[in-house]
Amino acid sequence: MLQEQITRYKSLDFFARQIVEGFITGRHRSPFHGFSAEFSDYRQYNSGESTKNIDWRLYARTDKLYVKQFQEETNLRCQLLIDHSSSMLFPREGQGDFEHPNKLTFALLASAVLIELLYRQRDAFGLSLLSSGIDSFVPPRSNEAHRQHIFGLLERQLSVSDQQPTDICNAIHLTAEQLHRRSLVVLFTDALLPSDQWDSFLDALRHLRHNKHEVVLFHTLHKSKELSLDYDSRPYRFIDLESGRHLQLNPAEIAEAYSAQMHRMQADLQQHALQYRIDYQPVDVALGFHQVILPFLLRRSKLM
Repeated sequence: MLQEQITRYKSLDFFARQIVEGFITGRHRSPFHGFSAEFSDYRQYNSGESTKNIDWRLYARTDKLYVKQFQEETNLRCQLLIDHSSSMLFPREGQGDFEHPNKLTFALLASAVLIELLYRQRDAFGLSLLSSGIDSFVPPRSNEAHRQHIFGLLERQLSVSDQQPTDICNAIHLTAEQLHRRSLVVLFTDALLPSDQWDSFLDALRHLRHNKHEVVLFHTLHKSKELSLDYDSRPYRFIDLESGRHLQLNPAEIAEAYSAQMHRMQADLQQHALQYRIDYQPVDVALGFHQVILPFLLRRSKLM
């Protein structure tokens, strides 16, 4: 059980350090990097200095030489957004299972590892816990006390079992309004929404990009159960983890139509992510934590 392993490792903090130490020992490049310097103002060009930052378009309009001045932004700001509504507690049998965590546990483990990497890079990191709104918002900072505070919030979520509804669309919009400086936004969600909320969800993602944030979306699902409805051919009682409503049926009777609809939804999300220039990461929690997060970090590091 994950909680037992966390106890053996003394804390989620120590667990994240072990993962990051292994990643760094392999001499991999950082999976994240700071944003380039941002334009600040113009000043007149002084004879003899470098012509590298002359704005030639402005020269064409004014017949005067002006140099672009920049505000250096070498450090990254990252805000981790975790959907911790009750649907993220699926599968229940994966609650606290290290090799096959449920969706929320995966998000917590991945967030802990990303925070440890960012902390070692001296980058700023924050955390938002989302359900029907913003349940916790910790803005990006970079110091040891801040790091310990966020790890404490993550560890408390490991034992969450309350029934909690979601309005992830509104929560993302609210987060976008609270992030006043350009950031890397990493979102963990299963995106299991009623069909009439789908356009609102896509609009929320577009809001983040409109505000110039870089976005990584971990679309976190249990592939065989939630995408393919892969159950034995016998009656089951399915319970909505958010509303408590239940449905009695034989999944084999609807599996084909259900799977087709879910795969269309995933393909649509992936297509819109590509259109919005969002880094879309489909996650199958059944693969286990290591088989998902480490390939992601390796791929990111090769792109830097």
